[in-house]
Amino acid sequence: MWLGTKRGYLTDWTTQLWVKSTGKRVSLDDHPWLHGPIGKPTGIGSDFFHELANEQNLTVERGRGLFEDFNQLKSERCSPVQVDSVVKDFYENTECYELEAWSEWSGFFKPFGWALARLFSRRLQQLNVPLSSLDTSQGMTSSVLNLVDPVTGKVRYTAWVRQLRKSKNTLYAGTYSLCTLPGVSGACVKVVFPLPNGNATVVMYPESSPDGSFCITSSGLHFGEPGFYFTVSTDKGLWARYVRAMRESIKVYASDSATVRADHVLWIWGLTFLRLHYKLNRVRVGDHVQGRPFAASETRSPLPQDPLLNS
Repeated sequence: MWLGTKRGYLTDWTTQLWVKSTGKRVSLDDHPWLHGPIGKPTGIGSDFFHELANEQNLTVERGRGLFEDFNQLKSERCSPVQVDSVVKDFYENTECYELEAWSEWSGFFKPFGWALARLFSRRLQQLNVPLSSLDTSQGMTSSVLNLVDPVTGKVRYTAWVRQLRKSKNTLYAGTYSLCTLPGVSGACVKVVFPLPNGNATVVMYPESSPDGSFCITSSGLHFGEPGFYFTVSTDKGLWARYVRAMRESIKVYASDSATVRADHVLWIWGLTFLRLHYKLNRVRVGDHVQGRPFAASETRSPLPQDPLLNS
């Protein structure tokens, strides 16, 4: 049911009311890690960042990687020198990799996945998590986009858009940046998925292991710690809800000199409800030309610091 251009669909508006009634009103001056693009009530989709660029007078260019320099992640928990070179290469040259994915839903939670797809994901064209191996049987597209301020030349947003080839559904459309949290040593990885009148923000702390693998985890206990946040933006301000029950981790490790694999695990109330497995093959070699305007007809395309990181 459509409730108008401000509220959007009834299901989305109900979720927004939940965020406002159970979360709290916040200021970006006090909580800069919650800064991120806000979606329209009509949905998201693969063209969202082109539309955002037009609205904010930015140019869209093909990006290179999610991280401009992997060493930006150095902290007490993460030593970049420990991480396998191909893992670092994937994050710095994401555009050069082709993705394959498999999903494993816990039997108890699979009906929830179908309900999520029916009520939200397919309509919004966002967070279309595969429900079966058939969804990913033809692979997926992967594009890294930089939204650049044409006056200063600075990257305002780095976006990673992934779309299922078979269904054309947008799997993920999100921005990637670094942020700092009070009480957390070093930079955290922040991923923002635009949603109607708000977004879903996941803040994860990085860790390296002696075996060369790299892991990012969103396991905190309180507001202001790594974890999962829902936000809602209105004319009267911004509301945020910290979802402590929701946690996830992504472990990335080398398979061979040109391939990495990733295991993505999501929990709710301490129970694993979904596992995603990725195979990431490097299919392009040589230098990638940065700063070239992105053509809308192309199907393939630096992790900036958060604009408010140093505010």
